[in-house]
Amino acid sequence: MNTTELNDAAALDEQDCPDGNYSPDSPCFGKAAGRPRAADKAARRAALLHTAGRLFLEKGYSKVSLEMIAREAHVAVRTIYVKFGGKAGLLNAVIADGRAQFFGSMEDMETDPRPMEDILRDFALRFLELISIPTFCSLHRMVVAEARTTPELAETFFEAGPQRTRIELGRFFARPDIRAQLRPDLRPELLPVFLLNCIMGDHMSRLLFPIVEAPSIDELRSRAAEGLDLFLHGVRR
Repeated sequence: MNTTELNDAAALDEQDCPDGNYSPDSPCFGKAAGRPRAADKAARRAALLHTAGRLFLEKGYSKVSLEMIAREAHVAVRTIYVKFGGKAGLLNAVIADGRAQFFGSMEDMETDPRPMEDILRDFALRFLELISIPTFCSLHRMVVAEARTTPELAETFFEAGPQRTRIELGRFFARPDIRAQLRPDLRPELLPVFLLNCIMGDHMSRLLFPIVEAPSIDELRSRAAEGLDLFLHGVRR
């Protein structure tokens, strides 16, 4: 990296603290001398995404501005544009980070050597856990409520969540060893959708309404097993 690029990169990092305050007590908690450490930058990024996610859920996506997010997160608006491309990119990152908490430790489905049933059982439980957490339920309600008036919100949610999941499942079902276990008459693009519908059932519809008590891990494990059994009976050779 040349001198100009180093200066530009340092300038972008400094935008995270527009007042130049890098004291340990600052929300930006970096160091005045030199570029912030990777851990500090990761923590600031996480704090920004947390603030953005909270504001989206509290006020609604359409009513939250980048200025509002930047003010509460103690960053410059230009920083958000540079790092995320705007509000939609910021929401995409919020969803992607939340999704990674459930699937990040799961082995890549394209290379996982375990039997098909074990891989799908692991996926099914993690997926149900993800869509059952209160923040996801609130996000889902927000998307449903604002989708017609804010198409950007619906498109971003679909691309960061459902579409990404379908793509990953499609790659898994395209594996030669997995494909050999499935009925040859089934169109490949139907498999991810059918699996997700079998796992969810009416679970997603129920989550649109106030939940008296969140399902326990045992209940989710039972639903995942039932849905997976239904799926395998329908698609296996």
